Amino acid sequence: MRNAGPVTLFATPLQYPVFEVKHIPDECYLEGRRTLSLALIAADEALRDAGLGHDLSGFRTGVCLGTTVACQLNDLEFYQSYRSTGSASMIPVDRYVKGNLAEFISRTFRAGGPVLTVVNACSSGADAIGVALSWLKNGLCDIAIAGGADELNRIPLCGFGSLGIVSRELCAPFDRDREGLNLGEGAGVMILETKQSAARRGRSSDLYVAGYGSASDSYHLTAPRPDGAGLERAIRNALSHTDIKAGEISFVNAHGTATQDNDLVEGGTLGRIFGTGLKMLSTKGYTGHTLGAAGGLEAVFTAAALRERWIPASAGFHNKDENISLIPVRERTDIRGDYALSTSLAFGGNNAALVFGRGEK
Repeated sequence: MRNAGPVTLFATPLQYPVFEVKHIPDECYLEGRRTLSLALIAADEALRDAGLGHDLSGFRTGVCLGTTVACQLNDLEFYQSYRSTGSASMIPVDRYVKGNLAEFISRTFRAGGPVLTVVNACSSGADAIGVALSWLKNGLCDIAIAGGADELNRIPLCGFGSLGIVSRELCAPFDRDREGLNLGEGAGVMILETKQSAARRGRSSDLYVAGYGSASDSYHLTAPRPDGAGLERAIRNALSHTDIKAGEISFVNAHGTATQDNDLVEGGTLGRIFGTGLKMLSTKGYTGHTLGAAGGLEAVFTAAALRERWIPASAGFHNKDENISLIPVRERTDIRGDYALSTSLAFGGNNAALVFGRGEK
């Protein structure tokens, strides 16, 4: 099921299909702060899944979340009114001031540890998980709420449209006839916890973050480096943290935006590292590109697939691109092995990679 359709959240003449969240529960709805609402839903679900309540004051808990929209684009009403009338309500300004994603979640759940909102374009969610992992490893906290959230907004829609990389059809990652991305929105949050902290609570998990890598291309503001050198460094750094070989990766959840440049570079890099027999997919065919939320959502999808030992078909893929050596899975596919990789590429040359493991660490 690909639940995309025309924009309904705001008025726009642009006729691009988007992936909107259709329902926000009343208890999570925050007027004018949609990204915070989405993050609240995901954080609440993650905490309940981890056996944690809404009051984390008794734990050493950090919050690290990525976004691109929440911190900067929820004040359009203020500018529109001020430019047209010379005055404006302060309500949008108040929402802007209170719109820091990680601070909001930290206050809501009374988390007393470190707090950081990562705004690093489309790798924000993945980078946030990597930062949270470093907090745990360095003893800054025992538990971390980590991931990303972003809402659909007219500025990114217009911006990506002006770059000519938004498709008027449903996106087709890695397909020969791909025409660009679809935008989406959402939130993906996971709870990271040290083994010792979980044991004190009588909890355990069969999943863990095995490694994180980050590297910059320093090549172009909006295009990846053609040889994928930055992405390769990020992936190899992530693998080195857990001392596993490329052949131990059971599947890759690729960034796979369905733009010409991203898929060509990413496909070539993954093929060079893992070989042409790699099982891989892009889940953006189901969610659209959720920008700062993408790394968080795709981390959750990757971990869940590793636990369930299967991955879905890569939605939208039909025809092999002869310039890309890899072929995404075309049907539900069983997987073996205990490691999986999620990749994120971003404007500014940012590259992030997360390795997830299953079983005892």
